[in-house]
Amino acid sequence: MKQEKLLEFQKKIGYEFKNTDLLITALTHSSYSNENRLKKYMCNERLEFLGDAVLELVSSEQIYKENPTKPEGDMTRIRASWVCEPTLALCARDINLGEYVMLGRGEDLTGGRERDSILSDTLEATIGAVYLDGGFEKARDYIDRHILKDIEKKKLFYDSKTILQEIVQGKHLDMGYELINEEGPDHNKSFTVAVTINGERFTTATGRTKKKAEQSAAYQAILKLHK
Repeated sequence: MKQEKLLEFQKKIGYEFKNTDLLITALTHSSYSNENRLKKYMCNERLEFLGDAVLELVSSEQIYKENPTKPEGDMTRIRASWVCEPTLALCARDINLGEYVMLGRGEDLTGGRERDSILSDTLEATIGAVYLDGGFEKARDYIDRHILKDIEKKKLFYDSKTILQEIVQGKHLDMGYELINEEGPDHNKSFTVAVTINGERFTTATGRTKKKAEQSAAYQAILKLHK
């Protein structure tokens, strides 16, 4: 990876690595290491394993402190919604993580930079890299800034289609999704979708998949209805 891209990413996340090799490993997907015949461990899977554990501890502590009367089962469910793949992928998109992941050519051509599983796993790998490079407090700061900040809003986005359905049913309205536009080659398509309420377009949004466009349009509709 070019030095300027590494510097750009560090500036974006607000953390400067002492050992940039850790960052490079965190951004290396297994498809890249396989294609370039690197050793099996020279990808981000080990760092992802470590980062997942650090994230679980930090998020568990915050949930424990913020919910002094909740039983274990409720706290477990909250944590599961915070650190699930779609929520972490949303956090990864906030820092444009997909731009910096090193992918094999095939994975890249089939939309790997936007795939939730790759984005969430790479985000966890960067947590592991920050933890090894700067210690637990630096990793906590990184998690607070890029994952736990506005976590309820991120959860709302993740659950937006379900939440919107409940709202419109409560108001006895008819709701649906309308595909307005689809463009681009198969490996890099763009979809524009509208939320329709009582047959009229209420909000529109664009995404790399139809599902993500619907999710964004639903989120915008919830915010509009709340107003």
